[in-house]
Amino acid sequence: MVRAGSPRAGRPDGPAAPSSSRAPLLAVCAGYFMVILDVTVINVAVPVVGRELSASLTGIQWITDGYTLVFAGLLLTGGALGDRLGNRRIFCTGVVVFTLASAGCGLARSAEALIAARLLEGLGAALIVPGSLALLQQAYPSPGARSRAFGLWGSMAGIAASAGPLLGGLLVTTVGWRWVFFINLPVGCACLWLTLRHVRASARRPDRPVDWPAQCALIATVALLVAVLNEAGRRGWTDPLILTGAGLCLLAAAAFVLRERLARTPVLPLRLLRSRPMSGGAAIGLLFNFAFYGMIFTASLYFQHQRGLSALRTGIALFPAVAMTMFASVLSGRLARRTGHRPLVVTGMLLGAAGLAGWAAAGPHPDYVLLVGPMMAAGFGTSFALTGSTATVMSAAPDTHSGTASALFNTTRQIGSAAGVALGGSMLAAAAAGFTTGLRTGMAIGAAAYLTAAALALFCIPRKQPRAVSG
Repeated sequence: MVRAGSPRAGRPDGPAAPSSSRAPLLAVCAGYFMVILDVTVINVAVPVVGRELSASLTGIQWITDGYTLVFAGLLLTGGALGDRLGNRRIFCTGVVVFTLASAGCGLARSAEALIAARLLEGLGAALIVPGSLALLQQAYPSPGARSRAFGLWGSMAGIAASAGPLLGGLLVTTVGWRWVFFINLPVGCACLWLTLRHVRASARRPDRPVDWPAQCALIATVALLVAVLNEAGRRGWTDPLILTGAGLCLLAAAAFVLRERLARTPVLPLRLLRSRPMSGGAAIGLLFNFAFYGMIFTASLYFQHQRGLSALRTGIALFPAVAMTMFASVLSGRLARRTGHRPLVVTGMLLGAAGLAGWAAAGPHPDYVLLVGPMMAAGFGTSFALTGSTATVMSAAPDTHSGTASALFNTTRQIGSAAGVALGGSMLAAAAAGFTTGLRTGMAIGAAAYLTAAALALFCIPRKQPRAVSG
């Protein structure tokens, strides 16, 4: 064990692996691809899974949100462990956990077993994602190369999001829903091999302990938030259990903030949050994930339950929305060198708001043609803003806290995803006037989230690249 202050502290935890300029990017993006694929691929499969495993609507929400809940709750833990033990080591551990959990999902024989395996998948994802951005920051130190790498990292999210509904629909209608999870096994093995062979080992900082009380408070906050949003549609917003859960959620959040103020080595130093680019960029990530993934989840249920489409046809129906994400991140990464990030993020959020507002205004039974434009606007706008918000948060962080900054950004994004799915499902379940009324209400709320993100971008994203907070 290396002691803090010893000659080896802060140095890479092993010899540098041979790498080419693109090999680290390919290795890191393979792991990130798996994580994002499992966010979208499940959407077209859950109605079939629910029927086969006799799951309720709340159970379906938990199959989708259980993964995101653990993912969001443990991201800061993953970032802290990466800073302490080496980001490559934690990244590879996450890949192993995620791959084994995917096998468990595919073998599940009950809704409860599937939810448990999805929780374990979320743990693996929480170890993979903070390391992915930190490893890219390590591999590409120059601002231009780093911006391109972040753009390609963001486009990988678009490719995975685009492939998810189509791949999920194809697998469900041919070989069965279990292959939605088995498909991760070869990808995980390839990712582990590429990372060990081509990604340089990361520095370890053994003087950076993990603040477990703060981690537990954060996990409790996220779990209670998602549970309240999931159950509110079935129980009602004034149900005593819902009100109790909301109160406990606020107490857990307050406990986290108090612990961070008192801890000698906080998991999330509050001085980082005082940086307007970092805190604002994280909030923008929460809002656009809330709107986009809430839209994808509710639209998937709408196409299958209200229009009677198969899983494959639902994937095709959603494809215009997610296909736009494939090139929007790369485009924004290139444009950012000329315009800066602020105008691109604002433009993306306004496009997303226009898209979801257009769906909400399309009427209770619109033709599919009227929904294509709104879905494309939401998909393009979300991905167009991703590169700028990512670069803003990561550039504002000192290198010693790159894993923590990555974890903060992705934690807020996944909280947004979980809240969007949970609130969308609750709107569908609670709408007294019918399914389509709940759907349109959810779209209107998503449009408001996009508009809020646009306003935050004007206030928080600097015209030039932000300077790192002092470490």
